[in-house]
Amino acid sequence: MMIAKQHSCPKLLLLLLLLIFIILGFIHATNGGYLVGVGSSDMTGPAADVNMMGYGSLDQHSAGIHFRLRARTFIVAEDPKGPRFAFVNLDAGMASQLVTIKVLERLKKRYGDLYNEDNLAISGIHTHAGPGGYLQYYLYTITTAGFVSQSFDAIVTAVEMSIVQAHQNLKPGSVFINKGEVENAGINRSPSAYLFNPADERARYSGDVDTEMTLLKLVDGRTGKIIGAFSWFATHGTSMSRDNKLISGDNKGAAARFFEDWFASTTKSSSKLILNTSVTLNGRLIQKAKTINATGGTRCGRTTSQSFKVRKNDNSRFVGAFCQSNVGDVTPNVLGAFCNDTGLPCDFNHSSCHGDNQLCLGRGPGYCRYPDEILSTKIIGERQFLKAVDLFKDATEELTGKVEYRHTYLNFTDIEVELDGNSTVVRTCPAALGPGFAAGTTDGPGFPGFQQGDMEISEKWRRIRDGLKKPSKYQEDCQLPKPILIDTGEIFKPYAWAPAILPIQILRLGKLVILSVPGEFTTMAGRRLREAVKETLVSDGNGEFDDDTHIVIAGLTNTYSQYVATFEEYKQQRYEASSTLYGPHTLSAYIQEFKKLAEAMAKGENLIKGPPPPDLSSVLESFLTAPSGDSPPPGKKFGDVKQDITIPKSGSFEKGERPSATFWSANPRYDLLTEGTFAVVEMLQGERWVPAYDDDDFSLYFKWNVETDTDTDTLYGLATIEWEVPEDADSGVYRLRHFGSSRKTQKSPTEYFTGASSAFSVS
Repeated sequence: MMIAKQHSCPKLLLLLLLLIFIILGFIHATNGGYLVGVGSSDMTGPAADVNMMGYGSLDQHSAGIHFRLRARTFIVAEDPKGPRFAFVNLDAGMASQLVTIKVLERLKKRYGDLYNEDNLAISGIHTHAGPGGYLQYYLYTITTAGFVSQSFDAIVTAVEMSIVQAHQNLKPGSVFINKGEVENAGINRSPSAYLFNPADERARYSGDVDTEMTLLKLVDGRTGKIIGAFSWFATHGTSMSRDNKLISGDNKGAAARFFEDWFASTTKSSSKLILNTSVTLNGRLIQKAKTINATGGTRCGRTTSQSFKVRKNDNSRFVGAFCQSNVGDVTPNVLGAFCNDTGLPCDFNHSSCHGDNQLCLGRGPGYCRYPDEILSTKIIGERQFLKAVDLFKDATEELTGKVEYRHTYLNFTDIEVELDGNSTVVRTCPAALGPGFAAGTTDGPGFPGFQQGDMEISEKWRRIRDGLKKPSKYQEDCQLPKPILIDTGEIFKPYAWAPAILPIQILRLGKLVILSVPGEFTTMAGRRLREAVKETLVSDGNGEFDDDTHIVIAGLTNTYSQYVATFEEYKQQRYEASSTLYGPHTLSAYIQEFKKLAEAMAKGENLIKGPPPPDLSSVLESFLTAPSGDSPPPGKKFGDVKQDITIPKSGSFEKGERPSATFWSANPRYDLLTEGTFAVVEMLQGERWVPAYDDDDFSLYFKWNVETDTDTDTLYGLATIEWEVPEDADSGVYRLRHFGSSRKTQKSPTEYFTGASSAFSVS
């Protein structure tokens, strides 16, 4: 018996070990192969007085909110102590080197070296409807009257908090990937330049823009709950025009709002009221609304508006992000560019009309209906959102494998580049802009008197240029065939006008490879970069990479250095080429240096770090004055209604109509009401008012303006709340509510107020 027992113990132990192995395997399969977490935070900046970043128009200052801006983050790690990276998608024009620097300083205080410049990517969606003043190089702060600390702080804090939220939410999970074509969400705005690329290269592609969207779906492994989705697709954030003054995430921000709301609606039981909309009931609603008057302005607390939010940021919400890619020459104005005076197509090579760049404008899909830019934003956003939903539902390819990253800094003003196929060695140049930059684009024309493709500079503009900095003979030769209009790379007063040190970065999640580029690559430039990196990974990866490896470009990431055109596109000097800062070999330099990063990743090696970029925060200048104090007119309070709801003749508003009310208010710069709201649509349910829509809804508009009392020459602030009644709005009794903050003088304590309109019915 003793011998038998001795023989059975090893068998029992073997069975036990096998059982443990099976259980662990099951846990791994259930929980997924990574730690995953998502986060989101409000980054909406000043809704008054601040020049918007993108078009460079001196007249485009923020004056309200269409919908709020957010920072959205996903983090993925191999295990609690293993490699990880964080990817942040900003509803902003682009990333900022100074934002990256200050975010990293804050993260170091929280987490030590867990998150650093190597494994953090901050990417902008390229909306042209967000407050500017948050970049550190002088050229990008001219129209914003210098550095705007309120814009900057809102972004830095939101990035930090979205990362903190994602870090706190880390749990075992899985990541799935899917790809598909987005139809009619972008066309090439410089097709003549694209045709400069070799015919045999162009023949390899079906069109002159990339239509592929790549989507990641992140799943909680324990519960199976889907926690987020991030996608990459190239189209400009210029559905909203240069005349717009409302803060907006443009088409990608809209797509994110639609996606997150769609997901919430599919995962929660509906709480919408099902009402009989008979004539009798409509009559009752109308009579009920007539009995409810405006509230008048009252004091409230600093965070009161947060409790009126429809979507409260409680760390558990699904996060959906629409990230930017090689967007350089891709416009969402898909109907094409036409002359405003004749209605005919613009000049093909110069995008002008009779030599006038101001008359040539791109048309979005909402061109034929009012308001054009809002509808165009919605349509292009929906096209991305609907494709993302399709990919999301069918995402079954699970990513497995290493989490890795490589990052370096490069002085892009003087990179020695060995061209492929021969021994020719060329160099990049100090940054410079040509006259095609001044011409602007069909999305937003620039200065009058310039055209895209200009190869000459007038004597007047040469004198102005030379007054700033006359380019050296070396610089002029280096930048050829670009004629230099502004020698940004050689101007350092009052501080550097353009970046010299740029970051490049590769993030890897199994067979997904993300290329973080600090600018706007044109379609063909992006294709060449993706192809070169993939070839390097496959050839040097010892079988770890293959044709199924997914390469994605994350544009406008970690800092901003304008455009990157191909060598051939550079010859025509349209806007994108004229804005390619570092000369004709800029793309070749990127490809060369990214191949080095890819080779290091494939071989498991590290690169020597390049020189870090400067922190210019100590020398930045700001000329935007703070609000000096606000008061309502005599006998009025902030929050009182100036213009109440105008009830239609039918007695009730129909779907698609726009009730509005105007309130006496103060400058919204006193408090950004972060994670709160300036505007609310409340619905009467029983005897209780319930928030139904807020200023993060596409249907609700908060508009700010100033009125002058002609008798006293005094300025008074006004806030208009306007609601376009959605098609899916419930019939019922509603009212509009405004929140705000004020100071009697610039140094007075901040006070908070609210007020609501009279009621109205929706049938």
